[in-house]
Amino acid sequence: MGLLEETRRILRAYGIRPRRSLGQNFLIDEGVLNRMITYASVCGDDTVLEIGSGLGFLTERLAKVAGQVIAVEVDPKLVKVLTHRLRSYGNVRILCGNILKIPIPAFDKVVSVPPYSISSPLLFWLLKRNFKCAVLLFQEEFGRRMAAQPGTGDYGRLTVAVYYYTDVELLDLIPKELFWPPPKVNSIIVRLRP
Repeated sequence: MGLLEETRRILRAYGIRPRRSLGQNFLIDEGVLNRMITYASVCGDDTVLEIGSGLGFLTERLAKVAGQVIAVEVDPKLVKVLTHRLRSYGNVRILCGNILKIPIPAFDKVVSVPPYSISSPLLFWLLKRNFKCAVLLFQEEFGRRMAAQPGTGDYGRLTVAVYYYTDVELLDLIPKELFWPPPKVNSIIVRLRP
């Protein structure tokens, strides 16, 4: 069963309708999920933070290679899905709440497809933390602003902060069709290294 079919099956089984207000567009491409983990070089020594764990597709893949996974999800209905799906993984800790408002244990790496609606505050939150590497999927326009060159229209406060704290790389452009339901814009994988 592909991830699109599995997404629909899980949502139907739990009576959940994706909420745009929470940025619930689920990534349904296994190749992209696997590349994100590879780009972060996740290994058994790592404690990985995932923001917006959704249905747990990325979380489960992380649990297979990371030492520990901290999965943060704001929607209690999805936390129920995560708790059931990931019950056999002893290295996953699921936290229910807004990443910007709850205490988060220490982590080494971030691999995440966060809701676009919190991209800017999340990025500034992350830049204040101690981590080795972050691989995140952001709205394409936001990613390009993060890595903009001086003198361009996209260059601004966000760019200055990102360059001050990290080295930023734009990796893969991800078409909106690889999500369900599809968002209105394309996405891009961004890697940050302090």
